Amino acid sequence: MGRFFALVGAGIGTLIGGVMLTLNENTIGYWFLGIAGPLFILGVYDVIQARHTLWRNYPIISHMRWLFEGIRPEIRQYLIESDADSFPFNREQRSLVYQRAKNQLQTIPFGTQQDVYASDYTFFSHSMQPEHVDPETLRVTIGGDKCKQPYSCSHLNVSAMSFGSLSGNAISALNRGAAIGGFAHDTGEGGISRYHRENKGDIIWELGSGYFGCRTDDGNFSVEIFKEKVKDPQIKMIEIKLSQGAKPGHGGMLPGAKVTEEISEARGVPVGVDCISPASHKAFSSPLGLVDFITTLRELSDGKPIGFKLCVGHRREFLAMIKAMLERDVYPDFIVVDGKEGGTGAAPVEFSNSVGLPLRDGLHFVNMALIGAGIRDKIKIGASGKIVSGADMAQAFALGADWCNAARGFMFAIGCIQARACHTNRCPTGVATQDSMRQSGLHVGDKSRRVANFHLNTLKGFAEMVGAMGLTSPTEITFNMINFREPHLSGTSLVHLEEGQLLREDCPEEYGTHWRNADPSTFKRAGSAVVA
Repeated sequence: MGRFFALVGAGIGTLIGGVMLTLNENTIGYWFLGIAGPLFILGVYDVIQARHTLWRNYPIISHMRWLFEGIRPEIRQYLIESDADSFPFNREQRSLVYQRAKNQLQTIPFGTQQDVYASDYTFFSHSMQPEHVDPETLRVTIGGDKCKQPYSCSHLNVSAMSFGSLSGNAISALNRGAAIGGFAHDTGEGGISRYHRENKGDIIWELGSGYFGCRTDDGNFSVEIFKEKVKDPQIKMIEIKLSQGAKPGHGGMLPGAKVTEEISEARGVPVGVDCISPASHKAFSSPLGLVDFITTLRELSDGKPIGFKLCVGHRREFLAMIKAMLERDVYPDFIVVDGKEGGTGAAPVEFSNSVGLPLRDGLHFVNMALIGAGIRDKIKIGASGKIVSGADMAQAFALGADWCNAARGFMFAIGCIQARACHTNRCPTGVATQDSMRQSGLHVGDKSRRVANFHLNTLKGFAEMVGAMGLTSPTEITFNMINFREPHLSGTSLVHLEEGQLLREDCPEEYGTHWRNADPSTFKRAGSAVVA
């Protein structure tokens, strides 16, 4: 009967309070009745309801479980976790961003807290003759021989995050920070909102499967709308989103109740109507179709850089894209590789945890495939996936990147505390919410300066690392400069190809099997016994 102790106690307290008030108007009686009474009513309800077994078996006290579950993330974050043991980002990583965003001291005392002998530890080789690298020079020109308007892109930019997922104030702060710091801001697939435009920061316009901002009423790509909008000089590049790291191969829906006038304006969808993002594109359905779509966008945009973003899945599909490029002699200006460790406002557990290649694997594979096909010099590679420091950038460059994108790093810079409430519309810092009261606390002027500070200070850290390796440019970083305690790369990613080797008979079987099974006319398997 001990499990009913709280209910019995609340009942006795209620009885005592009632008796005391009956005998005289004693203040203590009101206290008894005011505290014990509601608890007794709650306990009685617990016993008679049928939905929760714990409530029936442990009335009143079982509610403590829900209370502690509700504050468990905060308890762990503030009281329990160490500086290096939290996911997705540990306290050391978050603190680094906060300090750099605020221009505060960015050094650590007494040595590293990482286990340098752990199996997943990675480190870079340094030189006995360091160089000086000016962070202002850390830029890359994106645009191939058919690009009329190449873009000088920073080595670190804001990754794809849509208005709708982020608040208007958050988008404004990010874009104003990009304008201050001279780097690019990827719109995400949610279209170009008024908040992207008001500060005139450079924009990478991402086109997802919903074609938001350039779609017909039935959800198809609109040539006319795209041609008109892409003239905006603020739009520097166009990125076709094939898949997203956190939920590759998964579509989405924004319920009609969340489609406000502002979201309607940005996406070109009706107010109050469910907004669908299909899992795949309607404008093309094959590798050759993708290459032809790239040609179309290049012509409509008058030669702005055109590329695509993907989380690598079936390797033969990416190799099929390469075959299509070679067949058409048409190449994207850039490819952004998104790792499965990338973030999102909401994703099914199965996808976020178990689908897609991590950044290391995907990035190295894409780089080797382009080298093996002899077309690496035609295409620049961007990398996205948990990049918050110069060391993260150096690792991406060692694996083949020409520049990096960061999403959650810039979210931390504008105040995100990793509350992981992005999908609830109750983000406490006003970053990932459409609640006007919550986002009003995010001051655009202050946060935009922090965005610019984080960008600059991270590039400074990156430049110092590059110089310490004895290099004068990040383009000189090679794979053999990064040291892995264990490979931590899978299968194909361990193989290195020579220029054009993918097209030769001496192509390693790890790539050769996928290459033979790749068909530029379809994303589907070419034949029966096929390795994915």
